[in-house]
Amino acid sequence: MKLKKGDQVLIMKGKDRGKKGKITSVNPERELVVVEGVNIRKKHVRPKKSGEKGQIVEVSVPMASANVKLICPKCSQPARIGRKVTAENKYRVCKKCGQEI
Repeated sequence: MKLKKGDQVLIMKGKDRGKKGKITSVNPERELVVVEGVNIRKKHVRPKKSGEKGQIVEVSVPMASANVKLICPKCSQPARIGRKVTAENKYRVCKKCGQEI
């Protein structure tokens, strides 16, 4: 998976199409990402102590990484990601501007 925590992404598919957000967590085994403020579901939480009321909490749930596209920090456009390998390091490369991410 070429996306990392903290990347700025654009949502390409689903009910939140066109929104931008920051990745808060990544699950590379299942190829899922959680984007801040996107794909919100309501979760009913039971009261923990007696006398306390239950709550309805809004939670961002994971979505497929194929449904998001990285926004290049250099050219600020949504772009595909390539890989560049040198003798010392591996880099992610923007396919539009060719700059290292």
